[in-house]
Amino acid sequence: MGDSKRILASFLTQDQEFQRMQAEDARQAAAREGLGIDVLFADNNAVLQIQQLYGAIHAAPEDRPAVIVVETVAGEGLERVARKAAASGVGWVLINRTVPYLEDLRRQYPRLVLSSVGTDQLEVGRIQGAQLRILVPHGGVVVCVTGPGDTSVAQQRLKGLQRAIEGGGLEVKVIEGRWTEASGEETLRRWLRLESSHTLRLEAVACQNDAMAVGAKKALEARGAAGLAARVPVIGCDGLADGGQRLVDAGTLAATIVTPSNGGPAVRLAARALQSEAAPPPVLQLAPAAYPSLDELARRMRAPRSS
Repeated sequence: MGDSKRILASFLTQDQEFQRMQAEDARQAAAREGLGIDVLFADNNAVLQIQQLYGAIHAAPEDRPAVIVVETVAGEGLERVARKAAASGVGWVLINRTVPYLEDLRRQYPRLVLSSVGTDQLEVGRIQGAQLRILVPHGGVVVCVTGPGDTSVAQQRLKGLQRAIEGGGLEVKVIEGRWTEASGEETLRRWLRLESSHTLRLEAVACQNDAMAVGAKKALEARGAAGLAARVPVIGCDGLADGGQRLVDAGTLAATIVTPSNGGPAVRLAARALQSEAAPPPVLQLAPAAYPSLDELARRMRAPRSS
């Protein structure tokens, strides 16, 4: 068994504001719970993340963490790494990933901390779909910039959005980003250059995080034709107070969705399971919220625009 007072937390990238916030939230939660914590970033590189995690798992028994808290770059949740961790006596708490193998591991290793923590991603998508219906009440073409298509987060957010816009006359064009501002800008630039996009009147862009939304806004501004950036609302997700919420308040984004950090809740779940030696719940789900509220967004849409 590893060091029962230490947790390893692994996040996607230090370049993304939401990931840095989750890491700091994890550090603060560990300090409050009296646990040591090592925080790693994978630079959005699955191979690097696997190497980092195996390094911890293959350490001497007394140097292994008691639990690994991880948001995996690979969408399938690094099953082989998880199984190796459990076989080595190390718990495994996934962030924002829905995977079938955890149930099997919980049966095999009932004394280990094995769980997942995540925001209700279907609800995130449902809120984003409701925002689109308010912003584009008469229907039309909208682009949805998703995260990597192999991740359950991107899949569930898109599914929730598609359910929410049924019957609203919206036609969704799905393009895939990588959660970064640069990928949001580049993927929308590529779509705007497509000959097929020239015959469509773009009505809105919905991005699955605020970083990609900022990039998408830049792509619209670079396009510049017929005031595209001014006419087409861009919405995002994450909703940090000094990130997405500030961008909405400044008028850069039309709306966002506040998704709570999963880092702190995951560490607290692990800490309390270690202290009580009781199995944690298999899933801890957190609730998102629209920013502004859907009622306020509708009110803003009804308000006359200043010249």
